[in-house]
Amino acid sequence: MSKKIAIVFGGQSFEHEISIVSSITMKKVLNKELVYIFVDKNREFYHIPSDIIKSNLFSSGKYKEYDKLQITQNGFTKQSFFKTKTLEFDVVLNLTHGGDGEDGVLAGLFTFFNIPFVGPRVEASVVSCNKFLTKSYSQSIGVKTVPYQYFSKKDTVVIEKFPVIIKPVRLGSSIGVSIVKTEKDLEYALDVAFEFDDEIIVEPFINGVKEYNLAGTKINDNFEFSIVEEPQKEEFLDFEKKYLDFNRSDVVANADISNDLVNQLEENFKKIYNTTFEGSLIRCDFFVIDNEVYLNEINSIPGSMANYLFDDFNMIFENLSNNLPRKRKIQINYDYVNTIQSAKGKA
Repeated sequence: MSKKIAIVFGGQSFEHEISIVSSITMKKVLNKELVYIFVDKNREFYHIPSDIIKSNLFSSGKYKEYDKLQITQNGFTKQSFFKTKTLEFDVVLNLTHGGDGEDGVLAGLFTFFNIPFVGPRVEASVVSCNKFLTKSYSQSIGVKTVPYQYFSKKDTVVIEKFPVIIKPVRLGSSIGVSIVKTEKDLEYALDVAFEFDDEIIVEPFINGVKEYNLAGTKINDNFEFSIVEEPQKEEFLDFEKKYLDFNRSDVVANADISNDLVNQLEENFKKIYNTTFEGSLIRCDFFVIDNEVYLNEINSIPGSMANYLFDDFNMIFENLSNNLPRKRKIQINYDYVNTIQSAKGKA
């Protein structure tokens, strides 16, 4: 049964524009009826007709000419003349990169309003959007990470050995990331990173390190994996190179690696996905150092949903959207309150 997919995108985020590009790409990728819901910088929702959607609608502000939406139980509504009309769709695809989408804000809204959605749940968002928490999570489940130092904006940053790579804690797409090779470059790199976040992590920079990307999901307790990609890069994947991922739709080549390494990557992916990321399709970026696998980062809402890594992305997405986790319904019957009131009545 073909589903009508509502793509929610935009948001109050440094990756707002990337989300727009990524969402428009879905028109080339998903063979479904798409409903576009734009979240503007003021966190207001707009229904954008799928046949006219293009990037300059948002940069020009013309999106405001279209229907404003209200989020309600089980979906979204809009005012039509003298009545309220429900926006029809079957499931939401959260394609809001960065803030609002990947930090759990929208996940909390969708859960609260009982809206079925494909994407990371609140706890998965918290773990994956904060690189400091990602490190702790990975280490707790037995997945290796490279050594790191954590600093806040109030700290004195002391680096014992160069080169290092400096990253804002809560940003993706390599925004605010710098390679620092000498002490004299440190101050500028810190200014750049702290422009985007009040916290950073510092890792040793390993030139020429082997990097592999693997996407996947879990459906009915069975893992579905993409091919393994070895991204082409120079020193590291900067914003401009990663930006290209957000409008990719052509399947890429499989990395030329051994079956043993593929198995290692998949086993590490399984540990990371666990039950934490159920309901989402994620991409994990791994390093391989001295034949050991290390997690670099978790992309809980990958650019264009990493469709280019799958032979049949539509089948994977269909199966995932049909098997989303259900929130346990808690029965509230006021037995405790009634018992207290009854006891008081007897006193």
